[in-house]
Amino acid sequence: MKLRLFAATAALLLIGGAAGSAAADTPAGQSARPRTASVEVPAGVSAGVAVFDRQTGTFTEQLNSTARFRSASVVKLLLALDHLWNRGPDYTVPPADRAWLEPMLRSSDDDAADTYWSDHGGTAIITRMTSRLGLKDTAPPPSGYEGYWGYTALSARDTVTIYRYLLDSAPAPVRDFVMGNLRQSTRCASDAFDQHFGVAGAFEKPWAVKQGWAGSSYEKGTCGVPRTAAAPHSAGPAPAAAADVDLTRPALHSTGTVGAGDRSIVAVFTLHPVGTSYGKAYTDIGRLTRSLNVPGAARPAGWWYGTWSDHVNVRPDPGTGSAPLTQLPSGVEVLVGCQAKGERVDVPPYSNEWWAYLPQYKGWISNIYVSSPDNKMPDVKDC
Repeated sequence: MKLRLFAATAALLLIGGAAGSAAADTPAGQSARPRTASVEVPAGVSAGVAVFDRQTGTFTEQLNSTARFRSASVVKLLLALDHLWNRGPDYTVPPADRAWLEPMLRSSDDDAADTYWSDHGGTAIITRMTSRLGLKDTAPPPSGYEGYWGYTALSARDTVTIYRYLLDSAPAPVRDFVMGNLRQSTRCASDAFDQHFGVAGAFEKPWAVKQGWAGSSYEKGTCGVPRTAAAPHSAGPAPAAAADVDLTRPALHSTGTVGAGDRSIVAVFTLHPVGTSYGKAYTDIGRLTRSLNVPGAARPAGWWYGTWSDHVNVRPDPGTGSAPLTQLPSGVEVLVGCQAKGERVDVPPYSNEWWAYLPQYKGWISNIYVSSPDNKMPDVKDC
């Protein structure tokens, strides 16, 4: 029998479909389907969005695209480009540089960013790159917080400009190195947060992403590591306010390219109500991103369902005998590809022998943790 009490509670929080509807009467599971007519921003979320179609040279989405957000780890693009500036067409990134650039770009390593920031002028890096790229909304961290690279102000519009430089103007070795690493984004970031939200969850590959997250309400990341080993993503303590950039509300940003030939550049910046969990923010930015008009994007097949419980294990098989592949952010919405009978899971007084296959994780979770009214999800096909 399904764990209805917890499922019903989670469904009220996470209910919604592939297009990101926040309506309370939307069914718990929704088939992935074509986008709706406009950007759908979940209740309570502030967003800045830009989608640029490189094939037509036009924006297909712009919502508060000039609004300035604290960049969190998206600024690592500028740190990498500052280091690689003025490299010639025959440049090869030496092994010593790869050793810190690759983890910073693929897994959002904070130690690498900290070291580069302190050794190369801190805020001067942002001043240099703003001038070089002609960025209009970008600014260094506010006075008193010069040491916190994550407080750099950045907009969706400027993020598109950064990617356009990378793809259209940067020397080929720089373009290939940076974009190649973004295409190898790891699900588990260096600080153990699951970073395949937004663009990485809304669309099939090919994509390349650089994500950002910062928030005191985000629980420790537990993606692929024991919980005690995780540490909060570095961004510094949040002051009450700084100019027009909100440094208080939890931030979650997804940027990158989607489609063959990097056809579309996507930049989604979001702020969430104080106290929002990582799983809730992850779900909300996913719904928003799935609502966007992104030319060249392929959308994954399956059904979106909410989950409940704290860090549900994703297993390689529909049973508990094998070590988990990773753990889900608490209460996050997931794409279910199909379901099958497996080992019975007991959470007294309830039991469930059905398991959901999550194609984006290449693993299984027990249906007992899925926000569905029955043990077997009524609309999901059998594996």
